[in-house]
This record gives sequence, structure tokens and C-alpha cells, in this order.
Amino acid sequence: MPTRDSGRFRVPTEEHPAGTTGEFVTSEVRRPAREGWRVVALARDRIVQPVGMARRFLDGLGPGLIAGAADDDPSGISTYSTAGAAFGFATLWTALFSFPLMVGVQLMCARIGMVSGRGLANVLRKFYSRPLLLFALTLLIVANTVNIAADLGGMADATAMLTGSDRLWYEPAYAVIILAVLIFGSYRTIVRIFKWLTLVLFAYVIAAFLSQPDWAAVLRATFVPRMQFTRPFLMTLVAIFGTTISPYLFFWQAAQAVEVDKAAGKETTVARMGATREELRAARTDVVTGMFFSNFIMYFIILTTGATLHAHGQTEIATATQAAEALRPLAGRFASLLFAFGLIGTGLLGVPVLAGSVAYAVAEAGGWRMGMDAKVNHAKRFYTVLGVAMLAGMAMDFAKLDAIKMLFWSAVLNGVLAPPLIVIILLVCNNPRVMMEHVNGRWLNILGGACALVMGAAAIAMIWSFIY
Repeated sequence: MPTRDSGRFRVPTEEHPAGTTGEFVTSEVRRPAREGWRVVALARDRIVQPVGMARRFLDGLGPGLIAGAADDDPSGISTYSTAGAAFGFATLWTALFSFPLMVGVQLMCARIGMVSGRGLANVLRKFYSRPLLLFALTLLIVANTVNIAADLGGMADATAMLTGSDRLWYEPAYAVIILAVLIFGSYRTIVRIFKWLTLVLFAYVIAAFLSQPDWAAVLRATFVPRMQFTRPFLMTLVAIFGTTISPYLFFWQAAQAVEVDKAAGKETTVARMGATREELRAARTDVVTGMFFSNFIMYFIILTTGATLHAHGQTEIATATQAAEALRPLAGRFASLLFAFGLIGTGLLGVPVLAGSVAYAVAEAGGWRMGMDAKVNHAKRFYTVLGVAMLAGMAMDFAKLDAIKMLFWSAVLNGVLAPPLIVIILLVCNNPRVMMEHVNGRWLNILGGACALVMGAAAIAMIWSFIY
């Protein structure tokens, strides 16, 4: 029989048979309880178990969730706001339509990193021709430089809107702050500090309901796609796809899968190669959750701006202040403040991912030491590329281009450059030399192929509209 000891019981185990030390148990073995205490214990278990499950679920999220949060960067917010203002609810279907496509692409990138033990650029360097590697790097660097410039400009514009001062000084200030954290601290630090600012994006969800839209029209626009074969609509469609399914996230997702393994002590490529079904399943959960968060916010930004700005005849957005007006039903005169916090918060998450994906890709291509947790003197070239990417983006802003337009056009550029990169990812994921027994299944190939075709067709249609 178990004996009481300091409020706990000693019970026999295989290692400790009856009459020996045994092991302490607090819940499995106990004295008969009164019925009232039994009810309390059952109620406690019903509360604690779901909370524990939720905590385990959240603890299992990582690169996919960060990629999803970074996807709603200032370029994304501006693009979705522009779409809602210009076309009302007409582009709501893109949130639902693009969700499985972006999940497929991001999951392929995560699997590349997990199975091969290498980032995407490293895989291209090892298993493919140098021209293909240079082609992929060129697409990434061009797209990211413009995107960094647009995001820094958007953050500066939002800060100037709050302070009423010249935006010129805020761009280098944000660039220096982000670089300092990445070089002397850790990207995890900036995530912990600023991920909470992205929660203000949920203000669009509340504002959407407060604006009292025509919900029948909203549902029709969500489930019944409507196309307009006009230049403005096609440009907006390419921008939406480009800011949602962005080249920088492809490289970032694969690189972070490698970083997770390094953090677990797998320092060599051989140690990182291969992945269990459980690990791949966890990655799928992480990616699906992150992409759902991204598209959920995208949907409500379009809905809110369509129900407020478009409904009141404001179909063009030229300034951050005009974009902030969509939040007026919720925040009133504090709409600009709420919008600015959202834009700054997402920029502080998005810009490090943009610069970091370039640094990872170039370092992988050169076979250099890399990692945002590496010391500067151990990864000098990696941090040099990181700094150059930031400075190149900042330099573009001194051309004094319109911030809102630049945010939109960076999304258009991503939409044009993404399809060839998706084709490259499909080639890699169907190569058994890279993916071993984890080559793409039918559904990943269907989703990846559909994504490349849809985005490619939209880009060609847009270019055609400029020619004819």
C-alpha cells in the first residue's frame, strides 16, 4: 500500500518495487476524496488540459508564424488598402483563393530546409547550375531592395503623420535601429518586442463590423470571383498576389528551418539532413497557421477600406492619412495613431525579414558563415550583406518617391518576379537528390503549379494591358 509522505504518496514502480523508495505521485494515487473535491478536480482538469494544449500549440509555432506576420508588412497594408478603396469588395475573393496557394509554396520551402539541411540558395549552389543560382539571387535582390525602400518609406511616412515633422530623418533612424538590433542583439529580440504592435491590425476586424457593410454583398464577393480586365484592376491583382506570395518569404522560410535545427545543436549539414513525419507535420501546422493569420488580416483590411473609403467615394489613396481614415469607425480621431502603430510594427518585423533573406541567400551562395545569432566577427560577410541591403533600400527613398505608390509598386514587382522562383522551387522539391524520400506529393505539385500559372498569367495580362 502507498504511504503518505509530505502530502504525497509513494507508489511501487518497476524500478522501485513495493517496500522500497518508490516514486512520488500527486494525482494518480490519492486517498478517497469527498464528492465535492472530486467535482473541483474534474473541473480543474477540464480547464487545465485545453490551456495546456493551446500552450503546446503556440510553443510549436515558429518560422511559419513569423513569415505570416511579416507578410502583412507596410507594402501589404498599403496594397490591400488601395484595393479596397479602389474596387470595394471586388477583390475579397483573393484572400480565400490565395490561401492554399501560399500554404503550398511556403510549405515546400520549409520542407527544403528541413530535409536537405540547407537554405534554398545553398541547394541551388550545390545541386544546380551557377546561372540558375545567379538568376534566382538577382530576382530576390531586386525585389527586396525595392521592398525595403518602400517599407522604410512607409514607416517614416506614418511617423511623420503622427509628429508633423519631416519624414526625411525617420528613414535612417529606423534603418539604424533595425541594424543595431540584428547585429548586436538577436532577431528574436525584435520579434518579442514588436510582434505585439502587429496586433493592432486586428483593429481592421473590429472596424469592419462597426462600419456595417452589406454582408450579402461581402459574401458574394468572397465566394464568387469577379474579374475586371482593365489595367488598374490587373495591376491591383498582381500587387495582391505579389505582396501575399512574396519571393523574400521563400528564402526566409527555408533558411529559418535550417536555423531551428542549428539552435537544436545540429551544426553540420549531414546532422540536419532528413526529417521525421512528426517534424514535417509540425511544420505544416506552423505554416498553415502563419498563412491563415496573414490572409485573415488581408481579408479584413480590404473589407474595411471597401466599406469605408470606397463607400464614401474615396477611391484613391495618396497619403498615409487617407489610408488611416478606414479605421475611423473604430478609433475616431485616433485612427491615424492606430494606423501608424500598425504600419510601424509590421515594418519593424518585415524589414529584418527582407534584409535577412537577402543576407542568408547571398551567404548560402558563397558558402559563408551566417546566422542572426552569430557574432559579428564570426560572420562579417553575412552582416555586411545585411547592412548593404538596408542601405540600398534607404538610398532609394532619398529619391523622394511617393511612399504609398512605392509600397504598391513594390508589391507589383514581387508579383512579376515570384512565378519563375516558384518554378525553381518546384524543380527542387521534385528532385530526389535534394528531398530524398520526401519529394513533393501530388497536392503540393498541384498547388505550386497552380500558383505559378495564376501569378504568371496575371503578370502577363497586366503587361499586355500596358502594351495594348
